[in-house]
Amino acid sequence: MASLDEFAREQAILTILKTSGHAVVNDLAETFGVSTVTIRKDLDGLEQRNLLRRVRGGAVSVDGGDEGSFDMRLRHSSETKRAIARSAAAIVRHGDVLAIDASTTGYYLAQEILDRRNLVVVTNALRVATLFMEQSSAKVLVPGGLLRRSSGSLVGPIGDVLAGRGRISTGFFGVVGVSTMHGLMEMSAEEAQTKRFLADACERVIGMFESGKIGGFGLHSFAAVPAITAMYTDTSAPPGWLTEWETLGVPIHLVPNETEQTSQRDTTIRRFNTVARR
Repeated sequence: MASLDEFAREQAILTILKTSGHAVVNDLAETFGVSTVTIRKDLDGLEQRNLLRRVRGGAVSVDGGDEGSFDMRLRHSSETKRAIARSAAAIVRHGDVLAIDASTTGYYLAQEILDRRNLVVVTNALRVATLFMEQSSAKVLVPGGLLRRSSGSLVGPIGDVLAGRGRISTGFFGVVGVSTMHGLMEMSAEEAQTKRFLADACERVIGMFESGKIGGFGLHSFAAVPAITAMYTDTSAPPGWLTEWETLGVPIHLVPNETEQTSQRDTTIRRFNTVARR
């Protein structure tokens, strides 16, 4: 498995606990290619947030243990996610029919397009639906399904709901991993199933993710490489990875974060002032 940062390991551990109910330190260390000391530190941190319960040799899930996970992810790399969402939002026009998933970058995208008129938004994200309900005039379709508290999403076989309703112009999707073999990926089978139904109904499929997701571990593909229209990520994406996707014909939009954008503006202003003084 590709090396994961602390945040990605925590999310993967919570997914394992959700699936099996328990996890063993030695097994986790082998899975993620890190020391048992690192895994124990991860588990201790998750226990402090009441997301699991430590037991001898590992951890077990707790009732409601995934509560607050979305809020935790919303704060992670928020500056980068906002910049990516703002860049992707530029392709949304008044009157578009959109799909937005339950990713945190999808939520930031929703914030960027509240002023668009006559939107139709199809989403499985409760927070996105609520945001549009309270702050826009958009028509919102929530397909329904089983509530996943960790993502604030409704998941399930929603294909029948969308079948025969017409095409969605553009779908925006976050990922836990992206692969030149498997395309856009999710960890949860239920989340991937729902995203697949949404993506299959879209004319354009847009992936949005911070570069830390590149090489991330995902179990389930929801959009194969030929189905991906474009992807938005930050400027830390490895050059070799960009070349691979260029070869596959998938456009990659590199987005500087807010700090980089400010630095670029300052540089431009300094150059302008220098030229003006000459």
